[in-house]
Amino acid sequence: MSNSMLTMGKHAKDASRLFSQASTNKKNSILKTIASLIRLNEKAILRANRRDVLRQGENHPLSDRLMLNSKRLKEIRESLLAVVKLSDPIGEVIEKRRQSNGLDISLVRSPIGVLGIIYESRPNATVEISSLALKSGNAIILKGGKDADSTNKLLVLLIQRALVKHGFSKYTVQLLDTSQKSLIAKLLRLNKYVDVIIPRGGRKLINFVRDNASVPIIETGAGVCHTYVEKTANLKKAAKIVENAKTQRPTVCNALDTLVLDQSIANEFLPAVARRLSKHKVVIKADPSSYKTLKSYYPEKLLKHASKNDFGKEYLSLKMSVKTVKNASEAFNFIQKNTSGHSEAILTRNEKLGKQFLQIIDAATVYVNTSTRFTDGFQFGLGAEVGISTQKLHARGPMGLRELTSNKWIVRSNWKSRK
Repeated sequence: MSNSMLTMGKHAKDASRLFSQASTNKKNSILKTIASLIRLNEKAILRANRRDVLRQGENHPLSDRLMLNSKRLKEIRESLLAVVKLSDPIGEVIEKRRQSNGLDISLVRSPIGVLGIIYESRPNATVEISSLALKSGNAIILKGGKDADSTNKLLVLLIQRALVKHGFSKYTVQLLDTSQKSLIAKLLRLNKYVDVIIPRGGRKLINFVRDNASVPIIETGAGVCHTYVEKTANLKKAAKIVENAKTQRPTVCNALDTLVLDQSIANEFLPAVARRLSKHKVVIKADPSSYKTLKSYYPEKLLKHASKNDFGKEYLSLKMSVKTVKNASEAFNFIQKNTSGHSEAILTRNEKLGKQFLQIIDAATVYVNTSTRFTDGFQFGLGAEVGISTQKLHARGPMGLRELTSNKWIVRSNWKSRK
């Protein structure tokens, strides 16, 4: 393993030992300073970001995820201050008891240690992830996307300035050099120094991390999201929710990918939802039954025949697929077969079916009569998030502060020895 990666890991581990002792006031002061530095350096950040956008191409389908502006920088600052207001999980007593053997035992939250976070495009994630890592007492090694390199370098520099100003090592937050691709694989095997790897991105990234990591991982990001419109649904409200889930921000992981609907309502519902989606120029890949209905209502250039590969696919764009089913049982089976375990929704007035959906569908977040776009740390009251965990161990769903902690048993006694 290269000396540079080993050195980075050692620096992170050393920094984490010091930073794990930081008081809540110190951590909050650091976050406030980062927000202030972002405000003072707004022009420089926007210039760096402009270089990234131009290098990628302004018409690139993921340019929206990459681009920053004054409004988004303000949102980043607000996200930092929102984390300041959150309760510090470190030292929180999860349970406490006195045993008959005279032991006073407490289970308390503690930092994980060193986090390795690999993510794509969105430079706002650099600050959001760092803020959560710092508030939860962890050090962090970041690997952002090459497309956001200029922006990420400047943002991490500002974060490091804030750390040093308050008496902590700049190595508490580090950024991996994206020009050295070999460093990613080395990070995944840095067991001696890194406690967990969290990949935040599409399936290709997550599969690469899963296949190559010896460090424990928490999978996040990949979202193949379905919305099932059941025959008893309020179709006017359902059409509005489908439009929101697909078009409000199509490049994110909780956006709608596949609309599932009962065949019996297709002739009534599809024209209504088509009017909404066509305004946004959404490309629809329809199964034979829905295609037959939609061809009379939807622009020809935006309507395609769906292939098998168009289902179970994360689009991250203004594209989606449509699947018609005979009944709820078929819908549930189809969703279970194609879900990535992220966010799934049913729109129905049948309370019994709604409850069945919540029980049967195996996903981190399941919804009744709600847009999947709500799967988000802020919307759930967690503040910023590291990502949406799609696995079951350690964390599931939006990962906020508590999900970035481990626990520690604290045992006290009056000089006890075991008999």
